Amino acid sequence: MSVQAYAVRDEQRPPDNLLLQVVQRGLRSQPKRLPSWLFYDERGSALFEQICEQPEYYLTRTEIALLNQHAGDIAEVLGPDVRLVEYGSGHAIKTRLLLEHLSTPVAWVPIEISSEPLRHSMERMAGHFPHLPIQPLAVDFTRPLRLPVPPRAPRRTVVFFPGSTIGNFEDRESAQLLRKMRSEMGDNGGVLVGVDLKKDRATIEAAYNDRAGVTSAFTLNMLVRLNRELGCNFDLSAFRHRARYNAIAGRIETHIVSEQEQRVRVGRLQVLFREGEAMLVEYSCKYSLEDFAALAATAGLAVQHVWFDPERMFSLQYLTRAT
Repeated sequence: MSVQAYAVRDEQRPPDNLLLQVVQRGLRSQPKRLPSWLFYDERGSALFEQICEQPEYYLTRTEIALLNQHAGDIAEVLGPDVRLVEYGSGHAIKTRLLLEHLSTPVAWVPIEISSEPLRHSMERMAGHFPHLPIQPLAVDFTRPLRLPVPPRAPRRTVVFFPGSTIGNFEDRESAQLLRKMRSEMGDNGGVLVGVDLKKDRATIEAAYNDRAGVTSAFTLNMLVRLNRELGCNFDLSAFRHRARYNAIAGRIETHIVSEQEQRVRVGRLQVLFREGEAMLVEYSCKYSLEDFAALAATAGLAVQHVWFDPERMFSLQYLTRAT
């Protein structure tokens, strides 16, 4: 196993006082909102992996189908001697499909906010690619990064961002993140990003409201985390998950909804929730090809290649610096 900086540090978790400030600020805002990175404690990460296995959640299986069909073509476009920097690596199933086709990759740099999934994915990947240098970072990829020094000079650095996670940000934030990638990839680099495409409302909403209730458990686990880490007293039975598609904005909007009027302790703050009050916890944007090309352009990037799954529900798009 070739791993540099193998001791994965939990650098992503803010100090308790900072976490409390973030949560209190979000609960004071109107309307209330909390950042989606709060989903990803150890249990939340495990629940998300279960979401990806639900029959309604088309995103994972369509992206895997896409890679099964096109990974060879993608690898040919990326070329040899690539340093692959992956945002939100998770279990890295899709990464393995890509790495199997890359010629002489320089290193894989998995960046994951949860250290346990990062350790597990590293171990699995090392079993598949025993000679591949792995340089993990247990950090929040939206923050400034110091990428590790590669073991040899790469021909190009490619930022890999699968899963349509780019859609979890508002347009302004997505553009900022793409500009950050543009800086990290360097002059000759690129960005390979998963982009979920617009489709009928029923298909989209079903993906975020699975019959087994896994997505609901995932959403409400945010409150479990706040109870555990901040000593809050959220009553899970008094809140519910809600995910609806906003066709005008082109996005799923996920809320935690209060079932009754109640007060919740958050540090020294007593937060009033009205009956039916909805707290925003995540966006999941869907794009047309024109939408995403315009977003990329605001970050100084241009779409060079687009690959689709067989049903054209999802895309992988390769971006380079705009000329």
